Amino acid sequence: MSNADEVLAKSFMARALRLAERGRASTQPNPRVGCVIARDGLIVGEGFHVRAGEPHAEVLALRAAGEKVAGAEVYVTLEPCAHHGRTPPCVDALIAAKPKRVWVAMQDPNPLVAGKGLAKLREAGIEVHVGVMGDLATELNRGFVSRMTRGRPWVTLKLAASLDGRTAMASGESQWITGEAARADVHLLRAEAGAVMTSSATVLEDDPQLTVRLDGSWRQPDRIVLDTHHRVPSTAKVWADGARRFLLTTDAGVAPPAPGVEVLTTRADSAGHVDLCSALDALGRSQVNEVLVECGPRLAGAFVQARLVDEIVVYLAPSLLGHDAQPLAHLPGMVRLDQRVRLKPKDVRLVGDDIRVTAVLEAKEKC
Repeated sequence: MSNADEVLAKSFMARALRLAERGRASTQPNPRVGCVIARDGLIVGEGFHVRAGEPHAEVLALRAAGEKVAGAEVYVTLEPCAHHGRTPPCVDALIAAKPKRVWVAMQDPNPLVAGKGLAKLREAGIEVHVGVMGDLATELNRGFVSRMTRGRPWVTLKLAASLDGRTAMASGESQWITGEAARADVHLLRAEAGAVMTSSATVLEDDPQLTVRLDGSWRQPDRIVLDTHHRVPSTAKVWADGARRFLLTTDAGVAPPAPGVEVLTTRADSAGHVDLCSALDALGRSQVNEVLVECGPRLAGAFVQARLVDEIVVYLAPSLLGHDAQPLAHLPGMVRLDQRVRLKPKDVRLVGDDIRVTAVLEAKEKC
């Protein structure tokens, strides 16, 4: 393989990744996948996976390319599936089309695939190259990778605060600390995560919808409520139809709070509340890839102290609320500087008049 082949492969794989991005808010619980087919340096077919149950990226690209696939180069962001799910195995369709080479960004972490698709291609005499822009493909599917390798979803904690780190006045008044642009950005985070989690305290205080309210047609995210003592009423907006809804509780005998709500039973922690590790494991079994946690300071602090946050997104408004206002996260027991929670910034940008900071915890999870 020449340097020219590698350069061309990166160019077409970059196009495949851009296609996969189009399914960022719609493919759950499936991964986001794009595929490009090229012949003599020109694209002859391409496609991306839109939603579960619909054709995969490779099938759409093969349809677009038609007879031009034979002897062509295929660039796909994820190893072609090799098992029967809602659709037939893509690897069989690729083998039947007889391409010259298949370039794959990353191996599929799903145990049902996990190299089987690559092996079948090679057994059929098709040249296979793996790892082209693999880091970008892995990041694009971080939730799917998390569920397949850790058995739990990727967790993003969303917070909004004033510059002095306050999320609400002492009275609880908090609408709105941040501006309209930041709030719209949060709706996009909800759509991309595909699931939103909150606490019973937040529901009782704010009665949030936890929906995506942006122009256009959007898949509504799953709505998840941690409610140990079954305090959230059936009339809460979070239980409205239009998405999957989950109640996480320690009581196996509790009835659903509203029609269509799925009750997931978890272990209790030392205080008798829903154990967060158990809760995430239950969501993983329910095919939740990513969770955006939007909550008050107590649940936010619990996630941080348990080191169960993969990423934190904080919107900082250019205002000061004063020392009597409510804190960003409840983190009891910290009396020395060496006990502080260390973060590593990934991105800082302006969203309207607010500052959005994206960071990761340096310490690993405790369970």
